[in-house]
Amino acid sequence: MPISRPLHIASFVQTLQGGGVERALLRMADGWTARGHQVTLIAGDLSGPLRAELPGAVTIIAARGAGYRDLMRAALGIDSIAPDIIFCPGNHYTAVALAARPRARAPIVSKLSNALTGIHRPPIAWGNAAWLRLQPRFIDHLVAMTPAMALEARRAMRMPADRITVIANPPARTRDDAPPVPLPVGRFVLGVGRLAPQKRWDRLIAALPRLADPHIALVILGEGPMRAALTEQAARLGVAHRVHLPGHAADPLPAMARAAVLALTSDHEGVPGVLREAIAQGTPVVSTDSSVAIPELIPAPTIGTIIPREDETALIAALDHWLSPQATRPPPRAAGEDDPIGEYLALFDRLVAARNGCL
Repeated sequence: MPISRPLHIASFVQTLQGGGVERALLRMADGWTARGHQVTLIAGDLSGPLRAELPGAVTIIAARGAGYRDLMRAALGIDSIAPDIIFCPGNHYTAVALAARPRARAPIVSKLSNALTGIHRPPIAWGNAAWLRLQPRFIDHLVAMTPAMALEARRAMRMPADRITVIANPPARTRDDAPPVPLPVGRFVLGVGRLAPQKRWDRLIAALPRLADPHIALVILGEGPMRAALTEQAARLGVAHRVHLPGHAADPLPAMARAAVLALTSDHEGVPGVLREAIAQGTPVVSTDSSVAIPELIPAPTIGTIIPREDETALIAALDHWLSPQATRPPPRAAGEDDPIGEYLALFDRLVAARNGCL
């Protein structure tokens, strides 16, 4: 769909330490600027490993610090840069969007990046439910990455259906300039994601000694605050020699293609891109039921297995199934003909036209 005029899109990024939300944002910003649109990022810490993926055409406005409140204070002046659209790249940034709202003339579009329900226990869950119901008052339009997430937003946020659009993240592409990831010689289970409590990589390490094949290694690509705890756990279980934590990977796709199986053991997720990326490489996946979108990503047992979050026996059985010499790897799935970059631009253009009274 042709866009009526070049757009100025403003967004936020707190850190470039390797989060999936920030990586997807940089991928989209690169696509938007490549098509002739202007992107301004209000940014905190830009010293992380994703700095190499920051598009050169993007304009950066530095917040006074890297804290969340620093980003919120910077958002108070967002109208001074006169954006056409304010894009909130994930759930983590919705409070920043709220800070921007009183002075913002542009429509605010927010992307769902994480599960909305089942994350917290009372009384925190009650406060979170109230916060979700508040968001339609300051968010003009919501982007869900799958139909199931759109339905969850309608239920949890009470967002009207005509203010929700389903758009997938743009697919990852191999980077020729990325340094190779050191991988073990033999077969291995792969995890990709930050070493953060949400990801529950401890479940994978705990499963490793109980796998049928005692020679299988585990590789987790990512960095984060749980490194020391995971290293200690591997040593305590006697599998330190089988657990590899190479850190952040600029391009995890080659490792996905080589892995025997990719596993995601999170407590909660949104629409984890690593599952789509592994399936596209022809690598089977095992995932906890950490999001309403997981069955959409793993629609058939021929490409992966969905397990309950707290069922260690099911995790081991699923891994053993895909690690068996008799297991059949799924065929690689070629990227579809969807154009997420263009779909976002068409949505932005429509919202700007409506705001300006052109529709």
